[in-house]
Amino acid sequence: MSMEKAKEFGSIIARLIHAQNITRNESKAVFSQILRNEQSDMHQGAFLAALAAKGETAEEIAGSWEAIYELDTVKVISETEFPLVDNSGTGMDAFKTFNISTAASIIAAANGITMAKHGSRAITSYCGTIDILEELGVDVECNTDIVKKSIEKAGIGIFNGMSPKVHPQALGRILSQISFGTVLNIAASLANPALPKYGVRGVYAKEMLEPVAKVMKEVGYLKAIVVHGVTEDGTLGMDEASNLGETFIAELKEDGRIVQYSFTPEDLGIKRGNRDEVASLNNLEQEAIRMIALLNGKDLGSRSDIVCLNAALIFYLMNQCATIKAGFNQAKEIIASGKAIGKLRDWVEEQNHSPQKGLDKLEKLTQKALAM
Repeated sequence: MSMEKAKEFGSIIARLIHAQNITRNESKAVFSQILRNEQSDMHQGAFLAALAAKGETAEEIAGSWEAIYELDTVKVISETEFPLVDNSGTGMDAFKTFNISTAASIIAAANGITMAKHGSRAITSYCGTIDILEELGVDVECNTDIVKKSIEKAGIGIFNGMSPKVHPQALGRILSQISFGTVLNIAASLANPALPKYGVRGVYAKEMLEPVAKVMKEVGYLKAIVVHGVTEDGTLGMDEASNLGETFIAELKEDGRIVQYSFTPEDLGIKRGNRDEVASLNNLEQEAIRMIALLNGKDLGSRSDIVCLNAALIFYLMNQCATIKAGFNQAKEIIASGKAIGKLRDWVEEQNHSPQKGLDKLEKLTQKALAM
């Protein structure tokens, strides 16, 4: 690395420290250097920290996404009858919940929506989507061909954002070395190898709703819902729709408009949830057991309600229901029918180098869940 190149990179960091924004092209160029490991670890960490402290703009996020997708993402073309949909959260939120988006995605897939997820292990929490799915028996370290097959045959699959089989150059290296939230929580999560055109994206702060909706429009999404929920007193936020307090939405419409609105549980006729019930347990096996119980219809409390609310957003996005309230009731019916737990079994079987090993793992946990 030349001294001149280091100084140029350092000047970008200095601008961010002084709360100055950088352009999309500058962001792409800087992230390209990070992905190629052309700057020192000190500079790379300083840039990510300075950008997070300033707060990312839509242009900055789009630039970093562009670098990650072009330089460090395996490209996958899925052959499916219906369009691909993603559903994930950014992490970095103040209130740590159990893995709601994963359960909601399974319910959506059980109702015929083709889910192409892209997630990572926990960075700012204990249980990320990759962590919980690995515990349930899904092969999260497989190559992209197996994920593609799972999407096509089971209607759901997940690309591991920290795997070199998905992002072969650098993303896993970077994510494995940081334990605080950065722009990568947004940009990297959008670097989905299958490039879905529809998505529900949870964000860690209300201020990120419109910027992330704009970014999703920039990177090719046709429709999207960006969501941020809060606890009952409004003091803590989550990257999910909330049954504890108000939920704020930025919706990207098919005509390119971004519409913002909010709702409370009462607006949808949903009982306010219990904060302790939806909080993370910080125990992977127990989280997996509780998710199986939920998908089996054994949990009819706050956890089930918040999952069904988030599944309803996917149904609403894909025109499977006229209102979010109707989608909530639809999700409840899917769980009661047994289709949700059946879809999880399909997923474990299809996204696996060793299907029987995964199914045996799921069965052991299921027995524990049924004994609750």
